[in-house]
Amino acid sequence: MRSSLRPLAALAAGGALALSLTACGGSSSTSAASGSTSQPSAAASPVAALTNLTGMKTEVVVDAGFLAGLTSLKLTPGVVGTATLTNGTLAFPITGGNATYYTPGSRTPYVESSIEHTGSGLSLSDGKTKVELTNFVVDAGTSILTGDVSANGASVVKGAPLFFLDGRTLQPLQVDKSAGTGVLYGTTVSLTKDAADLLNKTYKTTALTEFFKVGVARITLKLA
Repeated sequence: MRSSLRPLAALAAGGALALSLTACGGSSSTSAASGSTSQPSAAASPVAALTNLTGMKTEVVVDAGFLAGLTSLKLTPGVVGTATLTNGTLAFPITGGNATYYTPGSRTPYVESSIEHTGSGLSLSDGKTKVELTNFVVDAGTSILTGDVSANGASVVKGAPLFFLDGRTLQPLQVDKSAGTGVLYGTTVSLTKDAADLLNKTYKTTALTEFFKVGVARITLKLA
């Protein structure tokens, strides 16, 4: 992870960026949307195996403490592309990928995914530098959300690990048969240490720390 974020650190040191990684995460060694990062057991059969995901969305109900942290840094959040920010909830349309869900306890991890959100993202600006985090991919099996980072329109790094996803707070899959949807709610999203350190160094603050809570994720998937 550190090697893939090195370009961000260099850019921040040069004074050009500042915010490269600001978003979500949970714990590098703990579970993610999957519930754990241990080796899977092969015996269990999936409850749902979804391919070619489209049409639904990933939302993050933003934590009040995270918004207070941005305020203290004089950063203004915004959205990119098809993302929305409504009443404190960020939403990113799902554009592709796959997800497999097993009965909790039957295997570890019990959720595996590569859920794509091409063409949307989150922006942060201090009035001089605008950083965009886009094209998120949720990898539940490794508890990581990756994405592309740019500063003032210039690409900084692609496919960087931006947030930890702690699935210890994940609720069981909620199925709405009439709507043909399933909802995975409760994964805690928090900052990685790399992200917190970079932001603190750039903005000369100690307000942000590893595992600083960004919010709670709600992933709505089309089951058919």
